[in-house]
Amino acid sequence: MRTARSQPPCARRRRSTLGWAWIVPVLGSKTLRLGRRAFLTLTVAGLLPRLAQAQHTGIRHRIGWISTEPEPDPFLEGFREGLRRHGYVEGQNILLELRYAPGNIEALRSDVSSLVRSKVAFIVASGLAIRAIKTVEEVSVLFAISGDPVELGIAKSLARPGRNFTGITFQSLEIAAKRIELLKEAIPRLRILAVLSNIDHPGETSERRATEMAAQALGITVAYMPFPPGEVERALGTVPNARADAMVVFPEGVTMRHRAKIAQFAIAQRLPAMFGWSEYADAGGLMSYGANQRETYIHLASYAEKLLRGAKPADLPIEQPTRFELVLNLKTAKVLGVTMPPPIIARADRLIG
Repeated sequence: MRTARSQPPCARRRRSTLGWAWIVPVLGSKTLRLGRRAFLTLTVAGLLPRLAQAQHTGIRHRIGWISTEPEPDPFLEGFREGLRRHGYVEGQNILLELRYAPGNIEALRSDVSSLVRSKVAFIVASGLAIRAIKTVEEVSVLFAISGDPVELGIAKSLARPGRNFTGITFQSLEIAAKRIELLKEAIPRLRILAVLSNIDHPGETSERRATEMAAQALGITVAYMPFPPGEVERALGTVPNARADAMVVFPEGVTMRHRAKIAQFAIAQRLPAMFGWSEYADAGGLMSYGANQRETYIHLASYAEKLLRGAKPADLPIEQPTRFELVLNLKTAKVLGVTMPPPIIARADRLIG
């Protein structure tokens, strides 16, 4: 027995010398004769938009995501995982509107405007992307940044942000000092320390001061190597003049984007280097100490869940990570001829190589 097949309204099937054909009314009294293959093609094409629409009928929220990082974006995957833990699955009950402009803040500003006009629930600004949205007031903004949100002007205080911004800051002056202590432990001969720092980084002055105080306490002289955005290579070119025994690189968006270049420079100069996040060590840096960024973005999703339930950014305290990881790149240590002391290896959370 043949089962009945659905056919479009007003269409009739007639037999012709070439087999069965569909007679479809078009433009009033005129008709169009279609073969079976052509008819099926048009039918499927007409159904696709309806199927796509049906797939999104469960979407309850749209979230904007802006970034100056290149794709694939490792931080986005952490945020997605965090959302899933709270019951939000992309494509099922939420949509993520992704906007990328690698290294281009100006281009990202137009993307921000379009997201605001489209009425997303809120926008997540990853890293340097916060500069493209810091003056926006029409939408809630969730961020994860390395700098000081108060100095940047997006919050009145960490405890009570008071504006339409909230999230997580990686900056910790205690951790900045701890990096110097760990580097000294790994390189006991350390006497002169080169410090590579983006002067446009909010909170840079405080981080520099904490670093200098920690170095002074250990009898280390600091050779400060500041640079504005876009002049990383020029700053690296001045490092050999310091005749440093090691280098520390402040973690933030610009050095993060150039982490592989900086790590390779340090290796070429046979210069042990300390970084702030594990991504630097994965790119070839000798060691890093700081918050795990993936875990931080997973946690950031808990703030997203609060915003989706109606919380106001002004009332959500800006958090700082409380767990930090030490990562050692033993491959780089071997190339540099550095023998890591057993105690520091024992304290490492992860060893590379």
